[in-house]
Amino acid sequence: MRPGALVRPLIQTTRGARPCDGHQPAPSRWFLPRMMRCRMSDRPSSVRGHLAALGAYGFLAQESVILAALTSGDPILLIGRSGTGKTFLLNSISEALGLEHRHYNASLISFDDLVGFPYPDEAKATVRFLETPATVWGAESVLIDEISRCKPEHQNRLFSLVHERKVQGLALTKLRYRWAAMNPCSTDQSNGEDYLGAEPLDPALADRFAVILEVGDWDDLSDSDRQRVANPAGEGVSSNDGGRLKAALTRWQADFAAQRDHCPAPLVHYVCAVTTALRDGGIRLSPRRARLITRTLLAATLVERLTADTLSSPASERLFRAVLDASLPQRAWGATPDADKVAAAHRLAWDATMLTGTAQWLHHFHLQRPLDRKARLLLDACPDPDTGTLAVEQLLANESPARAAAFALAAYPAAVAGDLPIGAEAVNDLGRLAQPVLTVDGEISWQERWSEQDSTHPELAAYAPVLKRLGAARRERAQQLLYFCLTQKLAVDAPREFEREFHRCVQVFGKGRTA
Repeated sequence: MRPGALVRPLIQTTRGARPCDGHQPAPSRWFLPRMMRCRMSDRPSSVRGHLAALGAYGFLAQESVILAALTSGDPILLIGRSGTGKTFLLNSISEALGLEHRHYNASLISFDDLVGFPYPDEAKATVRFLETPATVWGAESVLIDEISRCKPEHQNRLFSLVHERKVQGLALTKLRYRWAAMNPCSTDQSNGEDYLGAEPLDPALADRFAVILEVGDWDDLSDSDRQRVANPAGEGVSSNDGGRLKAALTRWQADFAAQRDHCPAPLVHYVCAVTTALRDGGIRLSPRRARLITRTLLAATLVERLTADTLSSPASERLFRAVLDASLPQRAWGATPDADKVAAAHRLAWDATMLTGTAQWLHHFHLQRPLDRKARLLLDACPDPDTGTLAVEQLLANESPARAAAFALAAYPAAVAGDLPIGAEAVNDLGRLAQPVLTVDGEISWQERWSEQDSTHPELAAYAPVLKRLGAARRERAQQLLYFCLTQKLAVDAPREFEREFHRCVQVFGKGRTA
């Protein structure tokens, strides 16, 4: 995912290319900037890749993800510093595919530039739009350049265009590809450049893009790509790979359409697992985002010709990670997710998906964040008592002391009754943690001002409204747990949510005993 060009563009007439700035009348022919063109005969034979064949160098590491988005037809957003070839790459793809293309500058465009001027039909019963060569109605691909500089009211109107291929509720029947490009937003200026007017993208709009790629700069180019970028040979030549990219996409798109309704289970399992793991780490992905990741993964496996036999290979894991990294919308509003959390979520999801037997079940068990989901999985799907014992021991060791105590207190009655698929060691471990909760014995202390005598411990005051609203039996259980946490100085940040999760866990184990 590297820059495609670093030189000043020349002007080249191209079929169907329409960069619309909202101020000039639309001529019958439009001009597109062309960066870093090389004729096919000028390219070294060592250059490989569909994008390099278009004169876009430095994208080899991200090529599979870009081709996957072209295969699925889902929207692409490129983020990068000025002069890194974002616009060049996308316009070159449209040329190579022979698309009727529109290139709009979002900072200058008005809505009338998109739809044309409204006028009543002859019967004056409805409103039509006066089309021009610049309007979007006949477009097969659309590039919204500088999208982060778009006015808020126009940004809202782009939602349906990007996500639904609609404008004003009317379907754009010919539109196949929706692309956008932007500089890093003003909240992310760690690179030392301040792009005035580049604002964080609305999270709702950013979430409509399936692939969000950060385009690299000169430092990210290989020595050979630097030579090709710096060489002015072939400037102004239209992108033409002899139909190679178009033919490949035709095959991949046919395979994608055939497999979309029968998506391989490991892809779905991985996406569910990684979405859960990221959310547990404080990185939210929407349900829509989860589906987009699955679509991109499916397309990427087709592009890379992965099969059921090679799906668990190291190359496959690298591809899954690349798709995940390119599917995080947070960077569009200047909040790049923590790399360590993303890596940990990927590793957990990969192992949970690709491991087999008891190892896979254990990973799935620990992937579940809510205690009641862990309880349900233990009751309904535990392979054998040895695996159940290991799962319980790891849970008690890895969860926070407060959550471990809650699980032990909820599970211990069922464990003693022999209703859980665990061994004697796990029963004893649960008992060692549950017994002190059942017989809370301790003292609490706090400081108060001389002017505030007869005050209450602040955490006790926070627990009181939670306990007050509960029924007798539920209140007694919750009181034991919360008072234990209080005497042991175990932090409970959200006591109401903590009690609800504990109660659901009690219900799961209680139903398991009576089932």
